[in-house]
Amino acid sequence: MSEPIPGSWQRFRARLERVWDSDLTYSFRTSPIAIIAGCMTAILLVLALMAPWVAPQDAFDVAAVRLEDGFLRPLERGSTGILHLAGTDSQGRDVLSAILYGARVSLLVGFASVAFSMAMGVALGLAAGFLGGRVDAVIMRIADVQLSFPAILIALLVFGIARGFIHPSQHEQVAVYVLIISIGLSHWASYARTVRSSTLVERNKEYVQAARVMGRDNTAIMFEHVMPNVVGPVLVIATINLALAVIEEATLSFLGVGVPPTQPSLGTLIRVGQQFLFSGEWWILLFPSIALIILSLSINLLGDWLRDALNPRLK
Repeated sequence: MSEPIPGSWQRFRARLERVWDSDLTYSFRTSPIAIIAGCMTAILLVLALMAPWVAPQDAFDVAAVRLEDGFLRPLERGSTGILHLAGTDSQGRDVLSAILYGARVSLLVGFASVAFSMAMGVALGLAAGFLGGRVDAVIMRIADVQLSFPAILIALLVFGIARGFIHPSQHEQVAVYVLIISIGLSHWASYARTVRSSTLVERNKEYVQAARVMGRDNTAIMFEHVMPNVVGPVLVIATINLALAVIEEATLSFLGVGVPPTQPSLGTLIRVGQQFLFSGEWWILLFPSIALIILSLSINLLGDWLRDALNPRLK
């Protein structure tokens, strides 16, 4: 086995030192709120991804659920000997395990919908700002109309229309994909407007003129030259929209139009828990609600820090 090359190690170490000493890393290291929010987000993300290994029980495996363990209070043991830290629901499912598995669905929908809306918004914003004319007018008028409505109403509209074109027997299989598209289509306009304003500034700079002289077409100039210089604000919007997407997914699932009961998310768990709130089983609603609050608040605080850290006016 060959020894590591000293020169390569030194270059790697120098690269790490530059990252550690960068303005963004220094801003994160000196912000207690950003550190706490980052740690909480990382912990929740890791726990959700490792749910099959860290959860006390596979909450959605029928063979692992015992009906006689229903409505156990927090810190009680069930018939199988499992300590239910957050209690159980009416079917005997461990609430903590259900939260970990539900967070996986919520985060999947959140990340996928943000990626979809960001890709769509960046592409349309580049086209509107770089090409101008009728292309700019059409895209921006559509964006203006969409921004005049709340995002949750747009998501509900798209979700309802999409389900109308799908056979009822396929609703549960494609519910997550429809939810991702619905939430993604409700947020693309904010990306498009931000990218368009930055593109209007960049398209007249010398490097763009040089690319045109070299014979590059508009598509190559937009995505290879202009886009790397306008994605800074997009990252901030994406971080904030991630929290909004998780909340929207929870809202839609709480209303009964989100993910099916066979793939429950945090919103579905909250919807189920509120049915038992006034009968005394408060833990079924409380703990999923706390998990959703901590997750969305942590991501929001990270977005606020990133916005301030990337704002040149604050430096």
